[in-house]
Amino acid sequence: MEMVLEAELEKKKKLSQSRLADKHIGRRNKKNIFFKGLIVVATVISTLPLLFILFYIFKQGVGALNWHFLTHLPNPVGEPGGGVSNALVGSIMILLVSCVIAIPIGIIIGIYLSEEKRSRLGYYCRLAVDVLQGIPSIVIGIIIYEWVVRPMGGFSALSGSVALSLMMLPSIVKATEETLKLLPESLKEASLALGVPYYKTIMKVIVPTGLSGIFTGVILSIARVIGETAPLLFTAFGNPFMSTNILKPMSSLPLIIFNYATSPYNDWHQLAWGASMVLILMILILNIISKIVQRKWKVQF
Repeated sequence: MEMVLEAELEKKKKLSQSRLADKHIGRRNKKNIFFKGLIVVATVISTLPLLFILFYIFKQGVGALNWHFLTHLPNPVGEPGGGVSNALVGSIMILLVSCVIAIPIGIIIGIYLSEEKRSRLGYYCRLAVDVLQGIPSIVIGIIIYEWVVRPMGGFSALSGSVALSLMMLPSIVKATEETLKLLPESLKEASLALGVPYYKTIMKVIVPTGLSGIFTGVILSIARVIGETAPLLFTAFGNPFMSTNILKPMSSLPLIIFNYATSPYNDWHQLAWGASMVLILMILILNIISKIVQRKWKVQF
């Protein structure tokens, strides 16, 4: 009799524990569903402003986009039509020169910081990169005006490229350093054990292995500076004509958007919307390329 009672009590105890466990799991599932829904709502809310901006730019700028817009120079005030070919060519040239300046220097600094993790010089280099990343673009424009524009005796596309290259450096350095830090030490040790010199190990083993991360950082740094206006106002200054001389003033898409958007002419406003759409499309394309490169060239360890 006592054994039967004990068995019944044990059964009731297990049943009670099972019910408590089910209630606990049910509460956790409800909390999980609630917070998942909260995250989805927050994601949608944070994405909506971007979608509204893209929609409005597309709505205003799609009417101005055509072959004439991309291949012709701006018309004088009062004449309808015109294009932004000088700004498009200018933006590409300024960015190319910026890449020539920033990419080698940024990759070299990133390699040094990834190799010299605890050196005093490495510490100060990281500090300088972090500070440079936080400097406002307009301050960089003023500094380059004093360092480059005034000594050269005038505005130029080269000074604009120097300003943009300074803004690109932190992103390239950080991307290179963090990518190379993720590579296993055994990769470098194996190369050195085979008798490969240190510099060849870095340039022919380490850097090619981390090329996807480095290239992604380069593309994102270009996407970051392609729309900067303030540094170019103090350096490249702008040019209403087609110019391919980097030692002379040169127009660019951000400059032409700024000048046309602040003008009192409706025709120029329409051109500003069209140039804005071209700029947004360029940034979107660069970001898509960075994602494709990151997926295609990702190294699995």
